[in-house]
Amino acid sequence: MLFLIQTNKFQIHRNLNIAFKQTSWFHCLSETDVAIERIATVINDHPFPDKRLHSTLRREIPPGVLSTTFVENVLGHLFGAHSNGIKAYEFFRFCLCQPHYVPSSDAFEKTLHILTRMRYFDKAWELMGTIRDKHPILLTLKSISIMISRIAKFQSYEETLEAFQRMEKGIFSGKQFGSEEFNILLRAFSTQRQMKEARSVFNKLHTRFSPNTKTLNILLLGFKESGGVTSVELFYHEMIKRGFKPNSVTYSIRIDAYCKKGYLGDALRLFEEMEQCKIMPTVETITTLIHGAGIARNVTKAKECFDEISKRNLKADIGAYNALLSSLLQCKDVKSAAALMNEMEDKNIGLDNVTYHTMFLGLMRSYGIAALSELYQKMIERNFVPKTRTIVMLMKYFCENQRLDLGVNLWSYLLEKGHCPHSHALDLLVTGLCSRGRFEEAYDCSKQMLERGRHMSELSYRMLERYLLQIGQMDKLQNLDKLIRRLQATLPPSRGHANANS
Repeated sequence: MLFLIQTNKFQIHRNLNIAFKQTSWFHCLSETDVAIERIATVINDHPFPDKRLHSTLRREIPPGVLSTTFVENVLGHLFGAHSNGIKAYEFFRFCLCQPHYVPSSDAFEKTLHILTRMRYFDKAWELMGTIRDKHPILLTLKSISIMISRIAKFQSYEETLEAFQRMEKGIFSGKQFGSEEFNILLRAFSTQRQMKEARSVFNKLHTRFSPNTKTLNILLLGFKESGGVTSVELFYHEMIKRGFKPNSVTYSIRIDAYCKKGYLGDALRLFEEMEQCKIMPTVETITTLIHGAGIARNVTKAKECFDEISKRNLKADIGAYNALLSSLLQCKDVKSAAALMNEMEDKNIGLDNVTYHTMFLGLMRSYGIAALSELYQKMIERNFVPKTRTIVMLMKYFCENQRLDLGVNLWSYLLEKGHCPHSHALDLLVTGLCSRGRFEEAYDCSKQMLERGRHMSELSYRMLERYLLQIGQMDKLQNLDKLIRRLQATLPPSRGHANANS
């Protein structure tokens, strides 16, 4: 019996292995990609704050290289790499000083996003003031959204309203704010599930800014994320009483609310109602149903919904494929999921972070470390860099399964690609390395994090401190303290960050 079980597992793993290998996994980087990656790595590796970045950039970047697209791509790389926000800001300011560089809204927005994500709001306001004075055409609704949404996340209700007024009267003083700007303010609170605050803003300002269907959909989405089906339906009927007509987005939000709770039958009923009202479903609507079928463990219905996309003369995008992939894995059909990944490649759909993250989860649940490490190696061969959520998930899994070699490999790969891994990934790796007596490597990783201008956590620092004291490595501990103090002088630590010993 045991022999049969082991043989069956071997055969399944072999089939999965073949399915993965059918795809051409290797991806060659273009010369432009290499140049972008190189400059991003130079910025990320630059010692902070010992030296100014401008002199290094003048030396490393030829005058003719700074095209609009090149700068956008470098900033996009720095954003994905969780690089120090001040460095990204210095890079953008350097570019603005170059006579032949033509700045774009995209480059400005990415720099603003990097700064606000790291809560450097003073620098963000400084940047917006510079753009207002020198390149006002770059100011967009998206830049308002980036700033307001981060302030709503990290600061108070009153501070968010003050920031909105500052935008209206200061940064965008020549522009009349209307429904679009009002919607941005509502979305900032709704995405943070601050529905009490969102309702307050709506009640306070709706007479000044005429609400539209998009306004009500934003609030409906907030109620879906914070309260579930009952809150959504109550607010939906309030919308109808106010005279608003639902559209495809409205129905998609309601359908998703039911799908998230596993009420697939109710979601399908709403889908039929939508068609009866002559509101045409979109790919996004059907994608929501595919996800819902996966949650309900109804893979047959998930496939039916996916096939429905082409029958309606719509084109399945990567979101629809990822939804079907997730549904297959919810039902533990890993072989079919691997085949679907091949199909995505064959049809030039591509594989994104959601694809990899979903597949990694499926392999963790069904096959374990061997199959997962194989897909991980394929991902590395393709030069694909996963996002933070996937990085932390992989690091945790590698450390828990005693594959610290893969954890260290992932860390090194990210640094080579010009990324600065998130502090959660460092926490996991330091814990794993220290628990197995690999203190030198834990120290090196922590030092690399600090040298790149990112704080390490109090958890990692105290753990490393304890072990370094035990083995008498006071010089290494003093070096860490020096790096932390130097960083604190420029970037005050937030709650949970390490503080050096005095």
